[in-house]
Amino acid sequence: MLICLTGPTGVGKTKLSIMLAHKYNAIIIGADATQVYRELNIGSAKIKEEEKEGIEHFLIDIKNPDEDYSVFDYQKDVRKLLEKYKDRNVIICGGTGLYITAALYDYRFSERNNNDYSKYSNEELYNMCKEYDSSLDIHVNNRRRLENYLNKKNKEKISPQLLYDTIFIGLTTNREVLYKKINKRVEEMFDEGLIKEVSNLYKKYGETRILNSAIGYKEVISYLKGEIDLAEAKKLIQKNSRHYAKRQYTWFNNKMHIKFFETNFQDFNKTYEEVINYIEKRED
Repeated sequence: MLICLTGPTGVGKTKLSIMLAHKYNAIIIGADATQVYRELNIGSAKIKEEEKEGIEHFLIDIKNPDEDYSVFDYQKDVRKLLEKYKDRNVIICGGTGLYITAALYDYRFSERNNNDYSKYSNEELYNMCKEYDSSLDIHVNNRRRLENYLNKKNKEKISPQLLYDTIFIGLTTNREVLYKKINKRVEEMFDEGLIKEVSNLYKKYGETRILNSAIGYKEVISYLKGEIDLAEAKKLIQKNSRHYAKRQYTWFNNKMHIKFFETNFQDFNKTYEEVINYIEKRED
């Protein structure tokens, strides 16, 4: 059995994944573009070792922050794991919709172009990228990433054909509750030592691709460089996290076929029971 558990940040995916893994004696494969990196712990809300409760986790902490890891890499790694553990129950858990889609659907990569964009300004490149994806999260001054995005030509590569028999489950909550959860989580990250974590990473690795792009890290780096103050950094992380949650919903609704369940934060066992009932009926 293959279960894909997804949803926006802060709705209880990690907790539910552990409960389901115990129930079905399953392994868990992460689906988070930031959690694949070692040492990015607090800002990525990465599961702690004691929270794993002995459940095997894969594709978490597999790369250093100065290494690149692409959607194509993730696709290959997940499919290898699904083949290796084809006789086991598997849970794919995370909120990076593109990773999940690339792994489970007929998502194909074209050969990379090497077009010359030297005659274009950063603003022109940025606007060209936004024509493909209005929610694109690349800074206008990051010319290398803008050119890479235009050269990848990853558009129109997703087929609706699902390659694996998958039970898609999503957790959700109303927007007001979600935004309060996100804002509180950001406050907790600072209390847990986010500034120290990012400072150590910045000193050790410099401005790597993931540190310059991941929410929670890029804003703190701006603070460390004196570009913004601490209060502004915190507000930016909260705002960017809320915007990311919106983009997650857009992706889930447009690209995937998910059965959503409202998270009961007062009695999480009720959410768990609803999900179990749905899975059992599907399996029958």
